[in-house]
Amino acid sequence: MSEPRTGLARVADEATGGVTDTRRAAAELCADLRRGELLDVAFDNRIAALDARDRRWTQELVYGMLRRRAVIDAYLDARVKGGLARLDPDLIDLLRLGVYQLLYMRSVPAYAAIAQTVELAKQRHGIGASRLANAVLRRVDRERGSLELPATGDPVDALALRYSHPRWLVARWVARWGAAETEQLLAANNVEAPIVLRPYGIVCEQLEATLESAGVEVEETPLVHDSIQLAGGVALTELGAYRKGLFFVQDPAATLVARYAAVPRGAVVADLCAAPGGKSLELSRTAAVVVASDRSFARTQRLVANVRRVEARNVLAMVADARHPAIRPVDAVLVDAPCTGTGTFRRHPDARWRLKVSDIAVMAALQRSILRAAATAVRPGGLLIYATCSLEPEENDAQVESFLAEHGEEWRLEPPAEGEVPASVLDAGRLRIMPQRHGIDGAFAARLRRVGG
Repeated sequence: MSEPRTGLARVADEATGGVTDTRRAAAELCADLRRGELLDVAFDNRIAALDARDRRWTQELVYGMLRRRAVIDAYLDARVKGGLARLDPDLIDLLRLGVYQLLYMRSVPAYAAIAQTVELAKQRHGIGASRLANAVLRRVDRERGSLELPATGDPVDALALRYSHPRWLVARWVARWGAAETEQLLAANNVEAPIVLRPYGIVCEQLEATLESAGVEVEETPLVHDSIQLAGGVALTELGAYRKGLFFVQDPAATLVARYAAVPRGAVVADLCAAPGGKSLELSRTAAVVVASDRSFARTQRLVANVRRVEARNVLAMVADARHPAIRPVDAVLVDAPCTGTGTFRRHPDARWRLKVSDIAVMAALQRSILRAAATAVRPGGLLIYATCSLEPEENDAQVESFLAEHGEEWRLEPPAEGEVPASVLDAGRLRIMPQRHGIDGAFAARLRRVGG
């Protein structure tokens, strides 16, 4: 993608030392992440005043930098006297953004990447920081043809550095799948995820024709052939099909979770961790009514906005804690449980750096309490579908096995009928989607039937 400001506007910025709005937004986004905000939420807030092209450019810069952060840090650490550890965290992020523009955004001229970063450093940290930024970035630019990562004798260290993932997580995955498959997963996590659309109130072929007539290029979607994958970056909100509510955005993994659920036509369904609402909308295709709840008021507002835009009249939204379901026993309950999200790192590159070893145990405890509570909202003979977007066994198989061990007389694993989902994503009756094997987000689900009724 080209520079967000071109021609006279960009020349004016550079001549006067001004910093583009996109780069200011990127710097503030990094500050938001250091304060603990989630990237998606912070991004939406920071880019609200930018036009569609500038939003896309800012996303490419920040998301791309996070996907390559460890590599960038290695280059910087070798070129900052005393190492990066001595610098202010905000200045480190400015340098990361500058190096990403230099090395990975081919359309950004080197002089612009350097000058803009130097000016940001001056405005945010003073003349000393700007001089350091100038010297370091100019050195990176001069040496770009000979940049090398530090040598390591540890293959896990090498993988973690080369693919910019935390070492502890890479070590877990290597122990489970081996180095070769783990490397495939790490590589998949560093590829920008495509935008995939689910038609709503219109058949796939009609939506595809509508998009193509608007100049949008489309591709075939892996595993879910009635979804539409976009071939390039598109400002979705500017499309007439978006304004008419003819689609919602959903990765094939999420669509397959809803299909694996195989909720009977005419069922009353509760989606207990529903925001932003994609799975609720998918379930609404066959359900009589979907009661979609989330404990977060802000996230529920996003759910409501999505439901209203596509005019899904049989989806009812409410704010409620899944640990205390405020609903009588229904035909089916979906628990898309809060999780570490290790299957969605390509979409959420900040998550890999935010995640801690202890988070897996914390999430597992929360998931266990939600699953137990959700079971009480299922009528005898009804369905309970437990799902996550995690790859970790503590959050997936261990949860199901623990639940069945406690309630084995009342519940049984019951996969959907043959053909509901591709056989390639089924493993011992459970849904198991792996980014490195299936080319989409990772996901897990188990379909449980309550005995009786």
